[in-house]
Amino acid sequence: MSRHLDVIGVASQYCCDGLEVMQSTVRDSLDASFGQPAVKVDGLSKAFKGRPALQQVSLRVETGEMLALVGASGSGKSTLLRNLNGLQQADQGRVEVFGSPLQVDGQLHSKVRQLRSQVGFIFQQFNLVRRLTALENVLVGNLSQVSLWRSLTQSFTQAEKLKALSALERVGILDQAYQRASSLSGGQQQRVAIARCLMQGAKIILADEPIASLDPESAGKVMELLTLLNQEQGITVIISLHQVQVVQRYCPRSIALRQGVVCFDGRTAELDEARLADIYGSAVEELVLRGHSEVFVP
Repeated sequence: MSRHLDVIGVASQYCCDGLEVMQSTVRDSLDASFGQPAVKVDGLSKAFKGRPALQQVSLRVETGEMLALVGASGSGKSTLLRNLNGLQQADQGRVEVFGSPLQVDGQLHSKVRQLRSQVGFIFQQFNLVRRLTALENVLVGNLSQVSLWRSLTQSFTQAEKLKALSALERVGILDQAYQRASSLSGGQQQRVAIARCLMQGAKIILADEPIASLDPESAGKVMELLTLLNQEQGITVIISLHQVQVVQRYCPRSIALRQGVVCFDGRTAELDEARLADIYGSAVEELVLRGHSEVFVP
């Protein structure tokens, strides 16, 4: 235990330097990609067993934006996010990340692993290895940058461990570094997932309903953290949500999907009750917040 406390103490001293390095990396990457959108999608279509999930979706997300994908269940939000980093392959269309094609008509780029390293993904159900500690789960975010042998043996350097501890400090759970993921609350697990994206060095974070499984207080903390990373570190955040009040509070721009079709793309302030009713009809009730209103309604 004392060894763990000593390491955490070192990490606290390292944290400020680590954060500066992260911020410097982000600034350098933004300079390098100046003029290129973070994500560009042209004519993306995807069907499952003949049923369309995405229909000719086109969009452009600028570097540093915080964008919400809005829609009821089955609208195509999760499918679109998974196509943006190649977890799924479209039937037709093109996805670019910082100007480089990630997939074209269902064919992944030969350097897809390198492109994916720039894109972190946060899942609704956290997607952590429950038997591993928070620290070990964060270190997994560095696997794209290490050799196969090191990834299989989980052989990480002291510098990598300190960077992972710094990421846990950044998301506010350094004191849980040596706790198994299975013992953490839902909100803590989601923050570990965000720290993993920071460890990865992600310039883009895709978040698929990241607060759907959380209590109101934890949901608020996760949304505030994603907003902070967007505003302070320039990380582009694309987040799928179905709670309109959350979108209105945190995301300046929204894209509304219905049955895989983009029905709205613009300022969230313009996505008012009348516009939502026009798009979703009776299904609009699903987009009205249930349970989190005391946290998210101004």
